[in-house]
Amino acid sequence: MAAPFFSTPFQPFVYQSPQEAVTPFQILGGEAQIVQIMLKPQEKVIARPGSMCYMSGSIEMENVFAPEIEAGVWQWLFGKSVSSIVLSNVGSSDGFVGIAAPSLARILPIDLAMLGGEMLCQPDAFLCSISDVKVSNTVDQRVRNAIVSAEGFLRQKISGQGLAFVVGGGTVVQKNLEVGEVLAVDMSSIVALSATVNVQVKYNGPIRRVVFGGDNLVTGVLKGPGIVFIQSMPFHRLSQRIARAVTSPNMRDNPKFFIQIAIFLFLAYAVIVSSLILTDL
Repeated sequence: MAAPFFSTPFQPFVYQSPQEAVTPFQILGGEAQIVQIMLKPQEKVIARPGSMCYMSGSIEMENVFAPEIEAGVWQWLFGKSVSSIVLSNVGSSDGFVGIAAPSLARILPIDLAMLGGEMLCQPDAFLCSISDVKVSNTVDQRVRNAIVSAEGFLRQKISGQGLAFVVGGGTVVQKNLEVGEVLAVDMSSIVALSATVNVQVKYNGPIRRVVFGGDNLVTGVLKGPGIVFIQSMPFHRLSQRIARAVTSPNMRDNPKFFIQIAIFLFLAYAVIVSSLILTDL
């Protein structure tokens, strides 16, 4: 039985690989979810570093370098991990492992066989996998699609015939695009899509606005056929809003904030003018 695209909390599923191997798994929780996977002896799960939450005593964990990473240098430059962890059941009885989402995100089990054996994801969308799954990092070669961020041109390609688990922030919506159907989506809201979907980047305004940042300035124009997964709350957007709330208090929270800024600017101006006068003397 193929795994469904989505799951509800505490609902168990069974994944059957093309080799007839059966692997039960269960997704727990509401927003910050955990996927619990049952492993028979000698079975293994490949996951992203730091995602292991708990495991039974018969499970061994090994951190390995992924040699198939095609954009490893870019991955490292942008602070991404170039390794993965392998969780193997070395015991004689069944074991289990719990893999946790890295943030307030939903875990989506995706059967790659239903997507033609390949899909493209945002960086860090991959969580773990069962059976025949290969994760590589690719760079969009089209200059127009190179946005000023890692998410703009560095993306993950997940291929194979196994079961992959990816994470999406907030509410995740699945859209099935027919042949020739067009859908415009905010670039940061795209979690994953099938390889048959054509993606074009559209800049909503002058290019200088894109360079200096902003919300909804870059839109992805998707053309079917294929399947698209859309998230309502990308992690970087959530982190930016938290940072703004912490580092930029308003007048109600700190009435002296703007006065302090004005004093600082005045002192800085005085120091610069004094330096110029002393230099001329």
